Amino acid sequence: MKRRGPSPLGQILVYLGLIIACAIILYPVMIVLKKAFEPGRQFALSASPVPSSVTLDHFRELFSQRSATGELMFLRGALNSIVISLATTVVGVALSCTAAYALSRFKFPGRKAGLTSFLVVQMFPSTLLLMPLYVILNGLGLLNSTIGLVLVYSTTAIPFCVWTLKGYFDSLPAELEEAARIDGASQWMIFRKIMLPLSRPAIAVTALFSFMTAWNEFILASTFMTDQSKYTLPVLIQSTVTEFSADWGLFAAGAVITSLPVMIAFYVLQKYLVGGITAGAVKG
Repeated sequence: MKRRGPSPLGQILVYLGLIIACAIILYPVMIVLKKAFEPGRQFALSASPVPSSVTLDHFRELFSQRSATGELMFLRGALNSIVISLATTVVGVALSCTAAYALSRFKFPGRKAGLTSFLVVQMFPSTLLLMPLYVILNGLGLLNSTIGLVLVYSTTAIPFCVWTLKGYFDSLPAELEEAARIDGASQWMIFRKIMLPLSRPAIAVTALFSFMTAWNEFILASTFMTDQSKYTLPVLIQSTVTEFSADWGLFAAGAVITSLPVMIAFYVLQKYLVGGITAGAVKG
């Protein structure tokens, strides 16, 4: 018996629901875009996402602001964010790959306890760790330091990355490693030449997560970084909104520029994301 497809009315209702959902989700983004290109410091009273007039003054001011030492503040903040985010990604992915592979392929005392501890750590908000992290960084002399912030961000991202990569390594057949051992390959060569290339989708997911963790984080950066020249972009943008004044146009322009690298990263890595997330969730 031939199956009947969805009725035209049902399809219309589905598409209508999707359009409404997309409009609700995109509306706040459109308001921010409107304010970034609309003159004035304050938000307009109109709820329309279309600006009444268009200007690039907010972007010009954003890129021309200078600190007391004469540095271009936004470019300096962008450089700080790029360096910290890329370093966090490299450190986080490198440590997560080796740890996840060991937890997936080797049996040793404390393996299950280690996996459980990684999972338990994710239940606590980052604000709960502010005081102990501050004490540790202060004791190490790493307050107001790029290296200190990279270490904090890397350790924050590692538990999620390890679980994702461990699940992906579990899904790869062990016969590949056995065949490589018969051919005389060492364990390190198997990991580097076989497992890592096959794990590119999961590595892409963990790299993107590590990058976003460092790029978008505000609370830890604002606590550990007190020198204006060390500010990351989220901290720098927030400084445009204070208790006594708020330049929402400058804030919106900064938010738009700051979101671009993450959007580009999503676009470049999109072919790996679905496969990495779903395969990493098959086994735990």
